[in-house]
Amino acid sequence: MLTLWYALWPLFALILAGQLLRRTHFLNPDFWPGAERLNYFVLFPALLLNSLATAPLDNPQLPLLAAGVFLTLGLAWVGLLVARRKYWWPAQRFGVWVQGILRFNTYLGLAIVGSLYGPQGLALAAVILGLLVPSANLLSVWALTSDQGFNRKSLLALIKNPLILACVAGASINLSGLGLPWGADRLVSLLASASLPLGLLCVGAALQLKGKHLAGSALVWNSSLRLLLMPVIALAVSLALQLPPLERNLLVLFFSLPTAPTAYTLTHQLKGDSTLMANLIALQTLLAAMSLPLVLQLLG
Repeated sequence: MLTLWYALWPLFALILAGQLLRRTHFLNPDFWPGAERLNYFVLFPALLLNSLATAPLDNPQLPLLAAGVFLTLGLAWVGLLVARRKYWWPAQRFGVWVQGILRFNTYLGLAIVGSLYGPQGLALAAVILGLLVPSANLLSVWALTSDQGFNRKSLLALIKNPLILACVAGASINLSGLGLPWGADRLVSLLASASLPLGLLCVGAALQLKGKHLAGSALVWNSSLRLLLMPVIALAVSLALQLPPLERNLLVLFFSLPTAPTAYTLTHQLKGDSTLMANLIALQTLLAAMSLPLVLQLLG
């Protein structure tokens, strides 16, 4: 357990540092929107592209891993559709529930994978992201716009998503066998190395810690389902498919992460319940400091 804490505490320390830097106004408040934009549109896509461009796409376990990703995602999606039918959630709220349960904090996930599993884990994690990022974003956009149908604005939001574009580019480079020539690999690697620490600082800075708003039943239920039930479903699926230990651990890990900070931006853009989304991001990130070590310890 101590080994896990040694690997995880620096990551949560960066999140806390981001919150303290924002609260103490050590940096100009205008710094954070620019930093988030730089990371979302440049640095983090570079990390995904770099990881996918060198990922072992000839790994014989990849079809089973893909099946595990889509089966876990599908089971959660069916459960959400049943819940919406029962509670008659409008799209503004349904979209928040979907993002709270299906989306994940990729910055934190890759930082944990890098700390615990090294380059081999990062390469497989990039494959999982290549499957999960487009799928989770597609379902989130559909959920937020389901009252008016999947329209041109929804389609553009997906096509222009820098994470999806980076996944497509990285996989294409990998499959083509061209690689990143003339030092481009070094450039992309340098950009990628800046993404995770800056991303964790931005996650901390974006947290809105208002205690009285973090105890609502919707927040508690959604957080419990994401941080406790989803790892159980992912573990059951991975055992049923007989995934090897590394693939199993990564699958469970990514379904144990708190929801993505960028979920707030998407919710706000598509007229969802952005206040609920912001509170959900804050609560899940706080609770993950306790739930993630437990999940990883159970995985061994």
